[in-house]
Amino acid sequence: MPNLNNCGDIGLKIARDGTWFYQGGPINRKPLVKLFASVLRREDGGFYLVTPVEKVPIAVEAEPFVAVALTQEGSGADQRLTFRTNVDDAVTADAAHPIGFRAEAGGYAPYVVVRDGLRARLARPVYYELAALAVETDVEGQIGIGVWSGGVFFPFPMEED
Repeated sequence: MPNLNNCGDIGLKIARDGTWFYQGGPINRKPLVKLFASVLRREDGGFYLVTPVEKVPIAVEAEPFVAVALTQEGSGADQRLTFRTNVDDAVTADAAHPIGFRAEAGGYAPYVVVRDGLRARLARPVYYELAALAVETDVEGQIGIGVWSGGVFFPFPMEED
C-alpha cells in the first residue's frame, strides 16, 4: 500500500446523534456526508477518512452511524432484521453484522455492525422496535432474551443478580 498523506486534524467530527461537523458547523449536504461515510475507516483505535492518497482523522462521539429504521421479515429463527442508517446504508443483522450492546453510564447502548468494524448505534425508536421483537430462547442450555436475525440469536444484556 502506498504511503498516504496524513492530513492531520482538519476539524471533522461526528456527533452522538449522527450529525457530521466541519470546523464546528454542521455539514447539511447529505450527498457530501454520504460520500465521506463511504471512505470512513476504523484503524488503530481511531476513525479516518481514507482516500487513495490521503488519510484524515475524524472525531466520533459515540458510533459513526445511527440506525434510524428497522424492517422485519419472517419470524423465529428464520427472521431477518434489516437496519437503515442515517447515511442510507442497509444492513441485515447476521453473523457478519452482529447486534451488540456497549456498556456505558446508566446502561447499554445497542448497535449493529455495518461494515469493517464500523457500527451504527440504534436510535431510541429503533431500539424500542427491536425490544418488542425479543423472545425468550434456550441457547446452549442457557435461557436468554434476545432476537433472531439471519439464523443467529443475539442476546440482550441481562442485569447481574
